[in-house]
Amino acid sequence: MRHTELSPELVEEGLIRTCAGATGKENRLCYYLGASSDAAAKVTGEVSRPLSAHVPVHKICQRLQRRDGQICELRYEHPVLDWSRDALSKMRVLELKRVLASWGEECRACLEKSEFIDLIQEVAPKHSTVQHRTHAEEF
Repeated sequence: MRHTELSPELVEEGLIRTCAGATGKENRLCYYLGASSDAAAKVTGEVSRPLSAHVPVHKICQRLQRRDGQICELRYEHPVLDWSRDALSKMRVLELKRVLASWGEECRACLEKSEFIDLIQEVAPKHSTVQHRTHAEEF
């Protein structure tokens, strides 16, 4: 891993590049920051300067709270790291449906929890390698 000096311009460029392919809550965050193409207000400069100076995220949120409170109100679910049958069987059906929806998958004929679990275990290797590869390319 190579270390480069972080400048506000470099952070802002990375933010815009990352937001170009963002979906879901990431896209909403990009909209609030003004890093997406359809954003009304642009506050990427107010985010990139503190990030380049390694200011903690909660301090950046405190500063942005005055301007737009929605930015720091976004909440993310904890990612599921264990795709074993036992771990999935402890989840609710609604949570299993959300996992499938986040991957763009849908189980139309699923009636029982075990059918959702079978589908998740079938498609999990495809989606977990894509997510891992995407995060590895960012660094």
